[in-house]
Amino acid sequence: MRLADKVAIVTGAGSGIGKCIAETYAREGARVAVLDINAEAALDVARGIGNAANAIRCDVTKRAEIDQALKITSEAFGKLDILVNNAGVTHIRKAALDVTEEEFDHVFDVNVKGLFLFSQAAVPLMRQNGGGVIINIGSTAALRPRPGLSAYNATKGAVHVLSKTMAVEFAPDKIRVCTIAPVASETPLLPSFMGGDDPEKRASFVNTVPLGRFARPQDIANAALYLASDEAEFVTGSIMEVDGGRCV
Repeated sequence: MRLADKVAIVTGAGSGIGKCIAETYAREGARVAVLDINAEAALDVARGIGNAANAIRCDVTKRAEIDQALKITSEAFGKLDILVNNAGVTHIRKAALDVTEEEFDHVFDVNVKGLFLFSQAAVPLMRQNGGGVIINIGSTAALRPRPGLSAYNATKGAVHVLSKTMAVEFAPDKIRVCTIAPVASETPLLPSFMGGDDPEKRASFVNTVPLGRFARPQDIANAALYLASDEAEFVTGSIMEVDGGRCV
C-alpha cells in the first residue's frame, strides 16, 4: 500500500473531494483524521472508513480549533505526515460588482486564511517527524479565470502563490508543498460555480473541456495520492492540473 504507516489530516472531508481523498488514503494504508465544520458529515465519513479514521469538527478559520484538531490527531495517531488543505467555499456566480463585502471576506477566510493557519500549525509536527507533505487544493479558476467568480478566482490565485512560497520555505525541513488545480467537479459546490443547476449551462461548460466531462472526486483523489506518496519525493512547488485539458 502506498501510504502504509502514514498519518493524514484532510480538511473539508465531510463530502465531495475531501471525502474521496480521505477514503482513498485509508485504502492505501493511511490513518486519516477526517475534518469538517459539519461534525455529522465528518462522523459519517469516518464511520464508513472504519478504525483507520477519526472524525473531528473543525472550523479552519479559527486557530484554536486547528490547534485542537492537531492535538487530537497527534494523541490518536502519534504523528502527522500529510496535510490536505481541501476545505473551501465559493460565492454564487455573479458579477464582480454584486459580490458583497461579507461574501468576499468569507471566501478569503476559508480558502486562504484557513489554509495558511493550518499549514503554520502543522509544520512543527512535521518537523518533529523529519518531514511531511502539504497538499493544497487550488483550481483552474486561478489559471483560466472566467467572469462571475471574481473573489473565488482570486482566492485560488492566492493559494497557488502561497503554495509555491511555502514549498521554498519548508524545503529545508523536508516538507513538500504541492497544489492540485481541478476543473469544475461533480461536488455539492458545482451549482454555485455554474450559477444554478441548468443542464444547458452544464453542457456548455463540458464543451470547453477537451476530455468531455467534469472532474470527478476520484480524479483529484488519485492526484492527491500520488503527491502524498514516496513516489513524489522530489516533487514540490508544483501545480498539478486535473482538468481534462481545459487549461491547454
